[in-house]
Amino acid sequence: MEYHEAANFLFDLRRYPSRRGIDATRALLSYVGDPHEGLACVQVAGSNGKGSTARMVERVLREAGLDVGLFTSPHLDDVRERVRINGRKVTKRALTEFVEATREPILEAAADGDCPTFFEANTVLALWAFARADVDVAVLEVGIGGRYDATSAVSPVASCVTSVSLEHTEMLGDTVEEIARDKAQVAGDHPLVTGADGDALAAIRDEVGEVLTVGPSGVDVTATYGGREGVEGRVSLSGPDWSVETTLPQLGAHQATNAGIAAALCRQVADVDEATVARGLASAHWPGRFEVMSRSPLTVLDGAHNPGACATVAETLSTFDYDDLHLVVGAMHDKDHGAMAEALPDPAHVYTCRADIDRAESPEVLARVFENHVGGAVHQEGNVTDALATALDRAGPDDCVLVTGSLYVVAEARERWTRLDVPKRVTDLDEAEAVLADADVTDGGIWRMRGKGVHRVVKTRVQPRQAQYLKEELLSLGGECATSGLSAQDSERVDVVLMGTLAQFRRLTETLADQPYGLSELAATLREALEIGVESVERGYPWEGRTAVMGILNVTPDSFHDGGEFEEHEAAVARAEAMVEAGVDVIDVGGESTRPGADPVPDEEEIARVVPVIETLADLDVLLSIDTRKAAVARAALEAGADVLNDVSGLADPEMRHLAVEYDVPVVVMHSIEAPVDPDTEVEYDDVVEDVLEALSERVLLAEKAGLDRSQVIVDPGLGFGKTRHENFELLGRLDEFHALGCPVLVGHSHKSMFDLVGSEAGERLPATVAATAVAAERGADIVRVHDVPENVAAVRTQRAASDPDDL
Repeated sequence: MEYHEAANFLFDLRRYPSRRGIDATRALLSYVGDPHEGLACVQVAGSNGKGSTARMVERVLREAGLDVGLFTSPHLDDVRERVRINGRKVTKRALTEFVEATREPILEAAADGDCPTFFEANTVLALWAFARADVDVAVLEVGIGGRYDATSAVSPVASCVTSVSLEHTEMLGDTVEEIARDKAQVAGDHPLVTGADGDALAAIRDEVGEVLTVGPSGVDVTATYGGREGVEGRVSLSGPDWSVETTLPQLGAHQATNAGIAAALCRQVADVDEATVARGLASAHWPGRFEVMSRSPLTVLDGAHNPGACATVAETLSTFDYDDLHLVVGAMHDKDHGAMAEALPDPAHVYTCRADIDRAESPEVLARVFENHVGGAVHQEGNVTDALATALDRAGPDDCVLVTGSLYVVAEARERWTRLDVPKRVTDLDEAEAVLADADVTDGGIWRMRGKGVHRVVKTRVQPRQAQYLKEELLSLGGECATSGLSAQDSERVDVVLMGTLAQFRRLTETLADQPYGLSELAATLREALEIGVESVERGYPWEGRTAVMGILNVTPDSFHDGGEFEEHEAAVARAEAMVEAGVDVIDVGGESTRPGADPVPDEEEIARVVPVIETLADLDVLLSIDTRKAAVARAALEAGADVLNDVSGLADPEMRHLAVEYDVPVVVMHSIEAPVDPDTEVEYDDVVEDVLEALSERVLLAEKAGLDRSQVIVDPGLGFGKTRHENFELLGRLDEFHALGCPVLVGHSHKSMFDLVGSEAGERLPATVAATAVAAERGADIVRVHDVPENVAAVRTQRAASDPDDL
């Protein structure tokens, strides 16, 4: 079975059960060996805030060193987002294996009239995947209610009800009290944590023996919102014998309560100290939940889908100063549109739109609702992408654009910042087949189209309507477009592979430029991916227009290749001066080893190692980089004269991106599973390049939202960090695909164990390193990070001369 067949099988399952109860879930769990029985599960229920709370719990527990599974819904772009293990989506291979194992019992149940729903099947998939990965804790976001939700097949070790409001009344009851009693059924043999109050809290107390309440005052856990700091919120949490002060990447007073709930749950599950809770909460990013995408105009995405959530958005937005509000809104047809409209802040302009999903309400109906309930000019815009583009075009720099009403709407809007158009290097039929198969094209499609993919090839991910238009237009120009065999469900995006000559692509982008449904935006990103008529903006960095060489200067006793050689100050300075003489462009100073199994170094010791060296080298005619994953060390280095931040953890320290903005310096963002690397860590990738690209895209977006331009964010695929030797070479060979991120690309390969694959053992890897430098330069690397500067400068210059002798 192919992945697209497995995913389509899940999508074809009904969305709502034909009966009440969780017997179908339990039956399917039994068939796959009852994986939930060995799992420590945390169940998160509630009307609003359960997704954010689940994410906070997951991040805190991971910060505590635990392996954590996270099950949430809905997904924004890919069904596999619903099931994550230590932050990584379940693989296509695993999902396919699960469907192969469960297809027959699901079909048998369907024949008997008791087929599991899409949500129930995904719940079982999550528990099955978590058990296979032997996670320490599984965090489960409840779908609807609590009593009959599929996640209630587990016996949780901790559980909560975040909030209660009128929702799904046809299933849960007509009053807040009835709904609260239903949600309270997630309680187990432990205090149920809740942020509910009033009648809802009273109803929960009637159902549950022991309740732990969270809120601003008069509760068991006090959660106080200290206001907004930039695009983060300051919170104070305190319990009977603990307290935490931290920031949250999710804004709003309601998020303080969610954070308090998450902290209380984590304390029930594991021995987490206050510093761990603070770090975990500070890194709990959750896309589409009051997500500030840009500052001028202020652009916010929030998937609020009911009146209560809309009121919360209005309250949070009121803390920002702006002139006119441009409201881009779409919603599902079963929502209380009038109450949502009245709860949202007063707009100057409303742009109604419809997500590409059958359950979405029409723009015409929403326009009438807003005309009847609010002031401001109302515009019917049709699709989400065009509505957002119109709003951004009309908004002034001091205005605000708010996209809301549904996570499906937010998902489509978010593509403006997240879609990757990945140029593919295709030189023969085998490579063409691999590209098409990776996009889940059917076997027949691969056979028919592989011969047409040996010119320019771009893989991207678009909405189904866009895919159909692309196919028709490129075919009319003599090119080809292969589409995924994955059925489009619930606004699911599909992979497409565009194949043609450069001239055909140029004509395609000209045709798309004036088309609706977001195709004009797609034309712009295609031009960038294929460098068609695009002028780059230069800032004077040495890696602009050529491959720069970054020399490694480790002032540590234990680095894997040169540990202890340059630990003494004089030796480090002499080494740096020799690098400059040899033509180095950047010197990267590091005071903590990230080799597998390395021990962490305290901040003060790391600062003492690097700052004196940087101060001495500051007058050299070369850029200085600080290699650290700690914001405190980075700040000290920047004060001493460093020009670049090199963060091997990929911005794990929440302060790092803000520090880069404060000092207006480039930052290297590396993909790493963990740093230092645990040598026993095994990571399963479907396609290591595609998976690393996707992970880096969110980290780049995080830096961009903090205020950095993409030209200042340097991406590093992280050779040797959670990858096998074969995967490291795959990354090196396809390095040019990383330019899809719109960022400079750095590769750090020097003397790494990956070269064992080509017969180069430790101490004998200089020739292989120099050869890899030449490959990296030819594949478009903007920076190579190496120990041996003279030899690698020669390799870079030789490659450059071979490409354009007049450019030297």
